[in-house]
Formats: sequence, C-alpha cells, structure tokens
Amino acid sequence: MNLRLVVLLTVLVHLAFAGCRVTLSLFAISLEASPFTVGALISLLAILPMLFSVYAGRVIDRIGARKPMIAGAGAVLAGLLIAYAIPRLGTLFTVSALVGSGFMLFHIAVNHAAGVTGDVEDRARNFSLLALGFSISGFLGPVISGFAIDGIGHRLTFLLLSASAIVALAVTLANRIDTPRVEATRRTAQRRRLADLLAIPELRRVLMVSALLSMAWDLFTFVTPIHGSRIGLSASAIGVILGAFGAAIFAVRMVLPLVVHRLPEWKMLVGAMFTTGIVLSVFPLVESLPILIGLAFLLGAGLGGTQPMIMALLYNRAPAGRGGEAVGLRTLLLNFSQASIPLAFGALGAALGMMPVFWTMAIALVTGGYYARRP
Repeated sequence: MNLRLVVLLTVLVHLAFAGCRVTLSLFAISLEASPFTVGALISLLAILPMLFSVYAGRVIDRIGARKPMIAGAGAVLAGLLIAYAIPRLGTLFTVSALVGSGFMLFHIAVNHAAGVTGDVEDRARNFSLLALGFSISGFLGPVISGFAIDGIGHRLTFLLLSASAIVALAVTLANRIDTPRVEATRRTAQRRRLADLLAIPELRRVLMVSALLSMAWDLFTFVTPIHGSRIGLSASAIGVILGAFGAAIFAVRMVLPLVVHRLPEWKMLVGAMFTTGIVLSVFPLVESLPILIGLAFLLGAGLGGTQPMIMALLYNRAPAGRGGEAVGLRTLLLNFSQASIPLAFGALGAALGMMPVFWTMAIALVTGGYYARRP
C-alpha cells in the first residue's frame, strides 16, 4: 500500500513538472527568446537543486520521506501558480528555479521510499514500478501541455498543470507514508563524506553511466521543442513527439517488473547507450513528423529500462543507512547535467545549429558505452 501510494503521488507531481518543463520552453520561444535564453531558463530547473541535493538526501535518511514530499509538491504548485499569475519572461526564471527545487526534493524522497520498502531483492521491482509511474506522467505531461497550449494558451496551461500538484499535495497530507529512519549521532554525521561514496569503484561506475544516459534524456527533451519549432511543427505536434518518447518508456516499464530479475544489468545499460547514440545522430537529419515520432519511440525504448536498473544498483552499492545520500549524489550529478546541457548546447545551437548538438551527445554516448563494456 505504501509503495502504490508513492507511485500515485509520483505520477501527479511529475506530470506537473514534465508539463511545466515543456510549457516553459514553448512559452519562452513564443516570446521570441533565443536558444541560449531558453537554455538558461531550463537550466534553472537544475541549478539550485544541484547545490543542496546531497544535503537533502542526508535529511531524508534521518526524517523519512513524507515531509520532504509535502514540501516538494508545495514548491512545484507555488511555481505553477506564479507562472499563471505573472506570465512574463522574467518571471519564468523564478518559476523554473522554484519548480526545479521542489521536484528535486520530491524525487529524492520517493526514490528513498522505494529503496527502503521491502527486502533487498525487492528493490529492482520497486524501482521498476516507480519508474513506470514516471513514464506515465512523462507521457501525459508533454502531451497535455502541447494540446493545452494550442487550445487555451500558455498561461492557462500553467493553471491546468497546477491542478495535478494540488491533488498530490492533498493526498500526501491526508495519508501517512512510513519509511525507516537512520538515527545519526554527531560522530556518524561527521564521517559522512562524499569522498567515501566516490571511493567505491562500482558506485563510481554506476554514477558515470547514469550521468551519460541522463544527459541524453535531458538533451532530447530540451532540444526537441527548439528543433520542432525550427522546422515548423506546432506545439501539439511537438507534444506528440515527446509523448511518443514517454509512451515507449511506459511500454518498456510495463514489462520490466515481470522480467527484471532475469536481465543482466550492465548489458542492458551498455545496449541503451549505443542505441541512444545512434538515434541521436540521425534525429537532426529528419523533418518528417511520422519519422520523428518513430525515432522518439525508439529512443524511449532504449532509455526506458535503464533508470530502475541504475537505482537498484545504486542502493545495493551504497553503504547501509546512506541510500538517500547516494540518491542525492546522483541527483547532484543529474542536476549538473540538466543545468549545463541547456546552457552549453543552447549556446552551441545558437552558433552552429542543432546538428552539432545531437552529434556531440551521440559521440559521448558511444564512447561511454565502450568504456562501460570493460569488466
């Protein structure tokens, strides 16, 4: 019951976040913002979370998941309401920072809840179910936002997305979500250093693969609205492309809980890196909507099963009582990627176009895949 409730709340809050991400990009583009400005706006979804994600993980280890979930959902809601109340480009930067920080806190909390629920052998299945929830909202958020923007405009789309966050906040306040807590003495708190986690070779390897796959994911969701707008696609068409990406992730994760115990984790992760690299190298060469939808679906199929495997490996390699901190460290790396990718690739895209952006990421993935193949 605890895990089912966590998955439901994840769908609601992530739907608001994923929809907000797309709406922020398309609203800024409609206000004639440059690719670099759009990149700076989207990077703020990750910059502030990057600064305190490890600390948030340590706090969640100590106090449990419920209160951080409430705080995170509340921050996402506040950001969406501000975007509705003051729909200006300058305001969107504040909205981006607030929504990103709130979702970071919520994200670490729900992953911690999945990691500590049940026994060690249940973790892969728990994270598969949680990832299934993320894929549902990852599909619904962009599609709802795309059609809502075409139908009711950007401002009312922010208000529509806030309804999902309101429901999540109300359900969390009305229910108890119990997770184990780690009582940290002053001495044990002082011994908790990031260097200790990074000194574990297998944990470093998991973090490297996680960072590269997350960069590819972030690049696709950031660049697709820009690429689609440049080739003349409507907001709803762009939403359908992103929705196809989410639908493929959902399809893979529907099957994953049934077969996760039979899959070799590293072979699956390396295969996803090569598949993603190939798709990203082809994507900027295509302007046909059906083919773009097919490529997005293939990309989602490649990336869909990686997150549960990474999270299970992460919790299994982390020291006892430091699972939330390990998730916080991974979140720090992911947020660094989310902050730097839009800025760096936004500047590169403004100077040279979108094709070098896709190809740079493709080369990084293929190179990382060869590295990860080593025993």
